[in-house]
Amino acid sequence: MRARTGVPAGLANPRTATACVTARPYPCTLGYIALGSPYLRRRIGIRRGTVVNPVQIMAKPEVVVPLSKLHSPRDTLARPVRDLRISVMDRCNFRCPYCMPREKYHERYKFLGSHERLSFDEIVRLSRLFVRLGVRKLRLTGGEPLLRTNLSDLVGDLTAIPGVEDVALTTNGVLLSRHAAELKAAGLKRITVSLDSLDPEVFARMSGGFGGLADVLDGIEHARSAGLDPIKINAVIQRGLNDHTALDLVERFRGTGVIVRFIEYMDVGNRNDWRPDIVVPSKELVARIAERWPLRPLEREYRGDVAERYDFVDGAGEVGFISSVTQPFCGDCSRARLSSDGVIYTCLFATKGTSLRDALRGGATDDELLETIRNVWLARADRYSEKRAELRQAPGDHRKVEMFYIGG
Repeated sequence: MRARTGVPAGLANPRTATACVTARPYPCTLGYIALGSPYLRRRIGIRRGTVVNPVQIMAKPEVVVPLSKLHSPRDTLARPVRDLRISVMDRCNFRCPYCMPREKYHERYKFLGSHERLSFDEIVRLSRLFVRLGVRKLRLTGGEPLLRTNLSDLVGDLTAIPGVEDVALTTNGVLLSRHAAELKAAGLKRITVSLDSLDPEVFARMSGGFGGLADVLDGIEHARSAGLDPIKINAVIQRGLNDHTALDLVERFRGTGVIVRFIEYMDVGNRNDWRPDIVVPSKELVARIAERWPLRPLEREYRGDVAERYDFVDGAGEVGFISSVTQPFCGDCSRARLSSDGVIYTCLFATKGTSLRDALRGGATDDELLETIRNVWLARADRYSEKRAELRQAPGDHRKVEMFYIGG
């Protein structure tokens, strides 16, 4: 089928020329349009109920495009692509043990060179193509994205793309006080700060000894002053490490408008020595928090929302839980991920990706890039969190992409 993208010259109401792809109750044949408006029939001289070839009435240079180009692709489990997470930097100024353990990402570790990362122009071009395929939300991640010079320029370019409904950022917060105002001015709507504990000693252990707790808290306050909203705090909870400080985060941010979200410790990448016994199930945290501050469940904000949400009965805000280990949400996952060197991944736990940078720099047209992205998504069958136990025991080498490389 084909759909019209232009308007016949001289028609006061183009909506009366209805493409076959609509559900209008008028006569219609494949490749033709049906005319339902008396006004339009009189203008063109067509009697009621007549089916005509659109070439007879469509003024040139009107363009007809294949209907398939207008539709968002669905993967093998019928999941659309709605969210794109863009890593702008593989480096980080923290060494969190669950993401970039210090002993494995030391000062001699070789990260990407600047020429290997996508330029802002390349990121914007690819983002426009993803939007044409159905993406509506963009999130900038790292590594640490605020290490990328002039990031607010990229934010401004991304927010100007027609069809983009939301641009967000995930950061560890250390540099946020310097950039919050300019990010807001560039069009950033909301921000997520990774903060695993308010205990200075625990914070130091979980950041690998880099950065300072005071800097992160100052960054959050600058984000609030700049008008970024909502601000969310993501805390990865590990048994025996920071689980005893979880309620401190709730107490600190209750009533401030800042939303704390607890994330179950996941086996991202291949280097964090994950074990099931150090996962703190979300239901355990819900019970502990509710014992002190009564909670009531909230509806998810949208289909594909990863967080289970509760609000405080006393009206002091809400708290969220992301339970990829004990309550997988693969069935509604609509996220694609783009690494800083231009490789597209269809899962946080992916074992392989598809390079778009090589095609970009090799002269590929937008249509060629669209086709590549579409085919990657159509072939997507990822369900790692639902099949974690099975896949971890499967024979062979199943090395996953590292989280710092594609963002959380």
